[in-house]
Amino acid sequence: MVAEADGHPRALVLALHGGGMTAGYFHGSAHPDLSLLTLGRSLGFSVVALDRPGYGHSSAAFPAGQSLREQTTAVFEALDSFTAAHPIGAGVFIVGHSMGLTLALHMAATPRGRDLLGIDGSGAIFHYQPGIVTSESPSDITTEASLNNSRRLREIYWGADRLYPPGTFEPGVRPTAAVPTTEARESAIWTAVLPSIAAEVRVPYQLSVSEYERCWRCTDADLAEYSGLFTAAPVMEIRRQPAAGHNMSLGWAARSYHLSALAFAERCLYAQKSALDQPY
Repeated sequence: MVAEADGHPRALVLALHGGGMTAGYFHGSAHPDLSLLTLGRSLGFSVVALDRPGYGHSSAAFPAGQSLREQTTAVFEALDSFTAAHPIGAGVFIVGHSMGLTLALHMAATPRGRDLLGIDGSGAIFHYQPGIVTSESPSDITTEASLNNSRRLREIYWGADRLYPPGTFEPGVRPTAAVPTTEARESAIWTAVLPSIAAEVRVPYQLSVSEYERCWRCTDADLAEYSGLFTAAPVMEIRRQPAAGHNMSLGWAARSYHLSALAFAERCLYAQKSALDQPY
């Protein structure tokens, strides 16, 4: 999914969806205010939301998905193809959700990732809440049937209906998809691999934590521990997003959250232009 800015873009926003979703996560159909693509374009950014390997248009080519290392290579190759034919302004800024955020951090931890403008992320922290990974089959957690039949899964990944526009839970509205088996295994080991990845991230990073996050531990102490892993990042900021569940880009909080992400992108642009060590 592509929304190109009129004229020369300020930058390219690369949006990476989470597990069990497609690129449509960033262009929710339940209400016009949900779309990061529409908002970003209106503010002068070009926005590209990819179907990560194993999802949507790529599911036939990668039925089992790919590891995060393999996805890193694939997404950089996709960026090369896009930037060869389209202007991207000052560079690439990533917005990642859940497994899309873990991919963004993998990308940033590579030598090439040091050229990114920055990262904004949500939906992936450090320690899972007890029983999250092992209580249900990871490959089945976000299908329509499992979400509708499991109160626990609905609470973890969505939360209360009031957090979302009317129609969100009608059949076919949510951009859900089965989690590829390779990615399910990657989810299970994230806590173990994060410290080594975080230590190599050398670009500005902002994490938004939803008020009703039920997948990850997110007390103040948990978030301080998480922040402390990013020892090489010039900026590592954490904010809490009110009135949001895990899938905040599909809820009423989406516009507020997306504005915060793009505001951070603006700060990264300013820092680059001004040769500052960190966003103001």
